[in-house]
Amino acid sequence: MADDKLDITPSVTVHHLLEAFPQLEDVLIGIAPAFKKLKNPLLRNSVAKVATIKHISAVGGVPLAELISTLRKAVGQSPSSDFYDDDDFLPKPDWFSEDKIAISIDESKIDDKGHMTLVFILKEAKHVKKGEILELVTTFLPAPGIDVLKSMGYDAWTVKSEGNLIRSYFLKNAD
Repeated sequence: MADDKLDITPSVTVHHLLEAFPQLEDVLIGIAPAFKKLKNPLLRNSVAKVATIKHISAVGGVPLAELISTLRKAVGQSPSSDFYDDDDFLPKPDWFSEDKIAISIDESKIDDKGHMTLVFILKEAKHVKKGEILELVTTFLPAPGIDVLKSMGYDAWTVKSEGNLIRSYFLKNAD
């Protein structure tokens, strides 16, 4: 029987999704190994509250339409093919210049991966001055972080680089 508590769409947060359908945690973990991080209580209580299904689609490398269809089927909702991935990788913006990079955070150089959270990134972003750039190097698209920093007035640009790395750049526009 379909559960009408919540219509599963790209804008639904992971927190609301799992609150309405706790059984979907195992479904998500089965879809992509990256989703195993949902078991981490710190991540669950921070990033999951701002990360949407669209975000985790990018992070997990799962096409948005496929992810939503799988989740909807698992709870008895009719699957939909109306959801598509956006192109998250745009051409280099005019504001980007490597000499403006003030702080670079490389996921591979952080010993405790549990500290590679949105809270950690926001803490580091406080040290960036107006006109400077924060660089984030990850093995996944940090979609929730991108949206949060954009909402704080940063311009963002993300590019795929060698070794399947994702480089995200954030220009601080205000003090």
